[in-house]
Amino acid sequence: MRRCRLTRRRVAILILIGLTGWLALWFGAPWMVNLPAGLGEPEVESPVLLDRNGGVIRHLALPDFTRSSPVRLTEVPADLIACTLAAEDKRFFRHGGVDLLATGRALGDAVASGRVGSGASTITQQLIKISSPPQPRDWRTKVWEALAARRLEMEWTKERILEAYLNRLTYGGRRLGPREAARWYFQKPLSDLSLAECALLAGLPQAPGRLNPLANPSAALARREVVLKRLALTGSADRSRIAAALAEPLNLRPIRETNPVPWLSGGPDPETRGASVRTTVDLAMQRTVAAIVSEETAKLRGSNLRHAAVVVIDNPTGEILALVSSADWNDERGGQINGALTPRSPGSALKPFTYLLAMERGGAIPATILADVPSPFRTPQGLNLPENYDRAYRGPVTMRTALACSLNVPALRQLNDLGGPEPLVRMLENLGVLDGSVDPQVCGLGLTLGNAPVRLLDLTNAYAALARGGLWLPPRLFVSETAPSEPKRFAKPENVWLITDILADAPARVPSFGAGSPLELPFPCAAKTGTSTDFRDNWCVGYTPDFTVGVWAGNFENQPMKGVSGVAGAGPIFHRVMVECRKTRPPRDFDRPEGMTEFAIDVRNGKRLADATAAGPHARNEVAPSDRVPPPATRSDYTADGTRALLPPLYAEWFASRHNLRRGELEMDGGAGLLEPLRVITPADGAVFLLDPEIPSGSDRLRPVTNLPGVADWSSPTLRIEPGGAEPVVRLTPGVHVLTATDRRTGTKITLTLTVREL
Repeated sequence: MRRCRLTRRRVAILILIGLTGWLALWFGAPWMVNLPAGLGEPEVESPVLLDRNGGVIRHLALPDFTRSSPVRLTEVPADLIACTLAAEDKRFFRHGGVDLLATGRALGDAVASGRVGSGASTITQQLIKISSPPQPRDWRTKVWEALAARRLEMEWTKERILEAYLNRLTYGGRRLGPREAARWYFQKPLSDLSLAECALLAGLPQAPGRLNPLANPSAALARREVVLKRLALTGSADRSRIAAALAEPLNLRPIRETNPVPWLSGGPDPETRGASVRTTVDLAMQRTVAAIVSEETAKLRGSNLRHAAVVVIDNPTGEILALVSSADWNDERGGQINGALTPRSPGSALKPFTYLLAMERGGAIPATILADVPSPFRTPQGLNLPENYDRAYRGPVTMRTALACSLNVPALRQLNDLGGPEPLVRMLENLGVLDGSVDPQVCGLGLTLGNAPVRLLDLTNAYAALARGGLWLPPRLFVSETAPSEPKRFAKPENVWLITDILADAPARVPSFGAGSPLELPFPCAAKTGTSTDFRDNWCVGYTPDFTVGVWAGNFENQPMKGVSGVAGAGPIFHRVMVECRKTRPPRDFDRPEGMTEFAIDVRNGKRLADATAAGPHARNEVAPSDRVPPPATRSDYTADGTRALLPPLYAEWFASRHNLRRGELEMDGGAGLLEPLRVITPADGAVFLLDPEIPSGSDRLRPVTNLPGVADWSSPTLRIEPGGAEPVVRLTPGVHVLTATDRRTGTKITLTLTVREL
């Protein structure tokens, strides 16, 4: 009896020791391991680009190129939960993190077969695994995962574990979580999934690549059948439903995303993570503008125009409503270049800012007379004699005509009279069109003709500042970007309105662009075109009080188009886009500032007339601030019979040239009292000339140039001067020489010192 009692005691002790060990292992050992840090981080939702109205533009990828849309467990269909448990862990709600029955069976199978088969990992163990950095798949890792799973079960509820597991599962195509998988494969919300579709998704995480239904539908269907049969064994679904699910065909509707903003890769912050990133883009307008660009560029393929970009800005806010980067994103010849952000030569699209400067600094008005006559200018590269686009010179023209008809020579003369390019450079920097890297001395007066590349977005935004009456706002693409508390004023509203009035004057541009051009719209709209040298760039930028539209057209590889000007290339795109913008808001006119006065002028001299009929066909109605109304015309401004307007000496050479087609309306004033001062354009005082003996003739000849050809008498005590037309020829010899130009009208002398050397 005693021996029996000792045996029982030993058995009890052994049982107690075993039970204690088991309890220590089951409840104590798990606390010796740390849970993966990834479990402490919330599931990250891939950002979704939204338009200004909340419409989905595009689902963005996370930094690891996956897409995720976490859900609450209550949002997951019961069928998907049941199928997932049947496929992965049928005793999930009955074990404590490690399924001992499954583990024992797996060990037995491994001993019997001599190889490791099923890992018997529970959902909790799988969650530990997918939340941890990659580790070697050996017995140490398996033990650690089991202990960590056990600890997780003691800290989290089953529902929390299952929710975290589902949201971290990979379903193929770099899609995480069931909601993203349902959208990717079926374009459905989770609540609309059938039992068969739930079973298909539940089977994918086992081998997302091999079982991908888009690449291997037969394998996916076979796996779906396995899941449904396991589900039948659990008894959690009606057999008739399972039979119907087994017979249901594979109805995939994979997403074929068309990205309306392929140039936009993410939000304002590269590290942005969150449910959505709201842009200022109007999705409907974006798609419409893209279609217009595609259609209009297709019409001009024969003229070698393949690319175009468009920017649409909401004037009151500075928000970008649409931005099309190229006509075809998939074009292998530069289609993925963003034309709105690529610097290109703007051609004449900068001229309005030159004339705005003339109004701001010199008090000019649209009635101001400018000289469109041959005008040589000294540049860093040498002497330049600019021409208008048609190689004609019109004599005296109003500023309205010069800007509306985009004449080159008056714009260059105007910028020269303002002191050169520096004031224009500073204004364009203030507007964000130039970035501070442009040297005024390098670009010279040609800046007003577009010899400094600019970006379409920046130029369009500068025009939007004109639309606001001289108030500048930065362009905004994201709603989260903070707008300035108030706009920055860069020009007086009355001057900006005068520029707008010229750009919106369709009759004024008819002599150059003809009637019915794309710049004419059935509502008030100011517009300006630009064409760069050799037709490499087309521009058309314009605005209403509500919208500003900028268009660039050309070829990203810089090939010239075949004679396509801004009005013919970018113009039709501009016209159609502006019409679409107008559909969203009723048209309205530009608000005229207070203090404006209307009057009639004679366009030949800019003088004020008593009424618009006083000078017949040469009278035009004009407007200007009340303190800048031009002086009245008098009899002394005309010939004795009153039929022709008198011109100052500035126009003498033009008047006598073949360019003068206005002899019936103009006459030179022989007794003009107010004379333009003589200026020597070339040579410069202190210039050095080199005589090259290898050049047979010509290197020793200098032709001086003045602003008033034929007015100066030239002399030098050491150089021979020969007749040569309006200006003489000076024969150069080695040495230091003095050359004098005498204004024969006034006797004023201009003395220059020249140095001549031999090579």
